[in-house]
Amino acid sequence: LQGLEREGGRKNFWLMKDRATERDRERERERERERERERERERERERERYRYIYIYIERERERERERERERERERERERERERERGRERERERERERERERERERERENKRKREK
Repeated sequence: LQGLEREGGRKNFWLMKDRATERDRERERERERERERERERERERERERYRYIYIYIERERERERERERERERERERERERERERGRERERERERERERERERERERENKRKREK
């Protein structure tokens, strides 16, 4: 009887040891799963940080493109003003030539009248 108890005790010991080992392994697996979840959360935070950086960079690029478009529009307006000044100078020269022709006609008429 004592031998059986001892034998049963040993069986019980190994059974309990197996259960304890299994619980340890399960706790270790759970810790590993938690570490993996934490690593995934960290990767997600990292992606989020980069996403905001990319958004910021893209907004800056868009603002720079808009500034460049505005500079180009201003250059075009300046070219148009220059063309208009050129046309105005040409009109002024044409008026001056017309006045000169008018004076010439008047001088011609005066000479004809004097004859």
